[in-house]
Amino acid sequence: MDWTNPIFIVPMLVLTLVFLWKCSHFWNSSFRDYPPGPKPLPIIGNLHIFDVKRPYRTMLELSRKYGAVFSIQMGLQKMVVLAGYETVKEALVNQADAFAERARVPLFEEFSKGYGVIFAHGENWKVMRRFTLSTLRDFGMGKRVIEDRIVEECRCLIKEFESHQGKPFEITTDLNAAVANVIVAILLGKRFKYEDPTFLRLLNLISENVRLFGSPSNMLYNMFPTLGFLLSGRKTVLKNRDEVHAFIKATFIEHLKELDTNDQRSFIDTFLVRQQEEKSNTGGYFHNENLKSLVGNLFAAGMETTSTTLRWGILLMMKYPTIQNCVHEEIEQVIGSAQPRIEHRTKMPYTDAVVHEIQRFANILPTSLPHETTADVTLKGYFIPKGTHIIPLLASVLYDESQWEKPHTFYPEHFLDSEGKFVKKEAFLPFSAGRRICAGETLAKMELFLFFTSLMQRFTFQPAPGVSRAELDLTPAVGFTTPPMPHKICAVPRS
Repeated sequence: MDWTNPIFIVPMLVLTLVFLWKCSHFWNSSFRDYPPGPKPLPIIGNLHIFDVKRPYRTMLELSRKYGAVFSIQMGLQKMVVLAGYETVKEALVNQADAFAERARVPLFEEFSKGYGVIFAHGENWKVMRRFTLSTLRDFGMGKRVIEDRIVEECRCLIKEFESHQGKPFEITTDLNAAVANVIVAILLGKRFKYEDPTFLRLLNLISENVRLFGSPSNMLYNMFPTLGFLLSGRKTVLKNRDEVHAFIKATFIEHLKELDTNDQRSFIDTFLVRQQEEKSNTGGYFHNENLKSLVGNLFAAGMETTSTTLRWGILLMMKYPTIQNCVHEEIEQVIGSAQPRIEHRTKMPYTDAVVHEIQRFANILPTSLPHETTADVTLKGYFIPKGTHIIPLLASVLYDESQWEKPHTFYPEHFLDSEGKFVKKEAFLPFSAGRRICAGETLAKMELFLFFTSLMQRFTFQPAPGVSRAELDLTPAVGFTTPPMPHKICAVPRS
C-alpha cells in the first residue's frame, strides 16, 4: 500500500488535526475550576484574536471580560494570565514558591539551553541567582563605588550630548553605551569608549535580539517550533547570541591569563575563581556555558531596560514641558550646579516622583517573563495545574484603575501626597515581584535617578524643529520590551 498517495495523506492529516483539537478541547475542559477564557480554535488556539505585535493589549481587553485570572491558548500551549495588582501579588509574593519556575518557551530554551539566570530553571537558576546577587553586592551594587562609576558615565554622556550643540540627534546609541558601561565595569572591570566598534557591535546585537524576541515571527515559532526553518527571526537571534558569546569567551580567556585569587577585579574573575575551586565537582554549575549565558544575561538586562526607560523619560519631558520646568526648578533649588548624587534623592520628592512615573507609564515589560507553576495551585478560586505557563500581566498592575488615580495619564502626583512629599506605592512593580524579581533592581534605581537628574540639570529637551509637541508619538514600538518609536531630540544647554 502506497502511504505517500494523496488519497491517504489528506484523510490522515485531517484525522491528526481533529485528534489534536480534541486533545486540546479535553485539556481545556477537564478541570472544572480551570480559569475561564476565550474558546480556542483547532491548532491555532486564540491566535486569531490577538494583536501579534502588542499581545499585552489583547490580554488587557480579555481581563476586562474574563476577570483577573483567565486562560488563553497559543497554538496548543495553554497559559493562564494574571491581571491586576492584588492577583499578581497573591501569586508571585504570597504563593511565591508555586509560581517561581521559568516557563519552558521554545525560543528561550534554544537560546539559553537552561544556563545563565534569566531563562534558567531549578537548581541551576537558584545557584546562579545567589552567585549573581552576592557578587553584584561585592562589587558595590547600591554603594558609593558604583555611584562613582555612574557619575563618571553621566559626565561622559553629557559631553556626548553637548557635542551636538543643540541640533537634532537620535539618542538610543549614546544612552545604550552609557548605561551598558556601568554593568560592563562590573562584569569586565573596564569601560568602552562610545565609538569603540566592538562595543557598538555588541550593543547592536543585544538591541536587535531584544526587539526580535518580541516579534510576531518568533511568537509563531514559540507556538509552532517545527516551522523554525521557515522563520528568519529565530536564526538571527541565535546567530547574534553566538557572536556575543564568542566575545565573552575571548574575554574570560584573557582574564584567566592574569587571574589573581586575591585580586578579583570583575564579575568574570570571581566566577573563574569559583570555577577553579569547584574543578573536582563534576556536577557543578560553574562551567563555561553558564559563564557565557550569565554574562550575556546581565549585559543585556543591565543595558536595555534602564536605557529604554531613560529614552521614555526624555520623550515625556519634551511632551510635557511644564513637568520638565518643575524638575528644573527643584534641581536648581536643591543641587544647583553641584554634581547630582544619590543622597539628593530624598530632598527631591518631585524629581523622584517623575522618575517613578516614567517607569510606571512607560510600562517597558508589559507581560513580564512567563513563569511556570511548580505544583498544583489554587488562585482566586481557580485550579491551576503544575507546569502551567503563567503570564503576570505587569501592564495591568501599572495601569490598575483601583491603584492609580489617572492610570492612563502621565501624572507624577501618583507618587506625591497632598504636601508634596514622596509616597511609595505597593502597586509599583516595574521590576516584577517574588522569586524572579529583577536581580539588578537596586542598580537600576540608582542609574535612573542619577542619569535623569544629571541630564536634566544640564539640558532642556525639545522636539526637533518642525515637530510639535502634539506630534510626539507615545505609541510604543514592537519588541520584547516596549521602547518609544524612533525620534530625534534637541538637547539645549541650560545656562
